[in-house]
Amino acid sequence: MSQVTTHVLDTALGRPAAGIPVALEHHDSGTWTPLAIAATDADGRARDLGADELVPGRYRLTFDTATYFECTNQDGFFPEVNLVFLVRVGEKYHLPLLLSPFAFSSYRGS
Repeated sequence: MSQVTTHVLDTALGRPAAGIPVALEHHDSGTWTPLAIAATDADGRARDLGADELVPGRYRLTFDTATYFECTNQDGFFPEVNLVFLVRVGEKYHLPLLLSPFAFSSYRGS
């Protein structure tokens, strides 16, 4: 399993957010390098986002929420959500995203 996973819940519709494209990137020397692209499954989860072990550093998850809002006939204000976080040696990272058309929040899950 990837060292980084995510789970998206649509709080406006009260269900998992399926079909959201998610990209994982690594920041090094001022440049973002793409590592993996996935989409959330029927349970709103993206489990296959890159390697089982990443080098320590700064990473970013980008969620293409515009695509999701269009598919669910919602008028979303945020066309994408970016979560920037730090990876340390030997830790797993689960970053849930709670999403609605006019708000989002995230936290480090387990």
